[in-house]
Amino acid sequence: MIKKEKNLFDLLSEKPWDLEQSNQDNLHSGKTINLTKAHLGLKGIMTVSIIFFSLFIVTYADRMLLHDWEKMPEPKLLWFNTFVLFLSSVLFHLAKNKSDILDFKKVKFLLLIIAFLAVVFIIGQVIAWRQLIAQGYFFNSNIANSYFYLFTTLHVLHLVGGLFFLKKATQKVYNENIRAPSIQSSVKLCGIYWHFLFLVWVVLFGLMINS
Repeated sequence: MIKKEKNLFDLLSEKPWDLEQSNQDNLHSGKTINLTKAHLGLKGIMTVSIIFFSLFIVTYADRMLLHDWEKMPEPKLLWFNTFVLFLSSVLFHLAKNKSDILDFKKVKFLLLIIAFLAVVFIIGQVIAWRQLIAQGYFFNSNIANSYFYLFTTLHVLHLVGGLFFLKKATQKVYNENIRAPSIQSSVKLCGIYWHFLFLVWVVLFGLMINS
């Protein structure tokens, strides 16, 4: 059967919202991307966060060139916090792998450890802030101090938000009525967000210790 070529009028009169038309469109290589609301939500959060932090980093780089910039001391505890985030990211990778093979018993254990490490990181940040304040490095003492507290506080807030979604994922793993694909998706998305938090922290930490 010879396929009739479409003329200009046919092309202009196509209805991409029509079911039959969409099925025809999917026969081409550019099929519609299948993304869940959770995937889209995560992509939106990460995109906004990247833009947000990027703007602050640009202003930080410009501001540190002025004469009144006074570098803050580097709390050694921040290195420990960096290791904690790195370990959390590694454990989430393991949790995702265990979830893929339906080993949810180990996934439960790994998620609990990750939640514990997140709390350890937050406590570590609070201790680091208290140490700096005790040394006289207040938020409004110098513009460098302001940026340090701003960066670290924003990152902690993002981590607290991550804990909320980690709680949801953990509840799914413990709920025997939830199907495996739903659990796998939640663990995967939480893992992606945790890797994102670690990368953001590496960028911010590297910027602060070298300024």
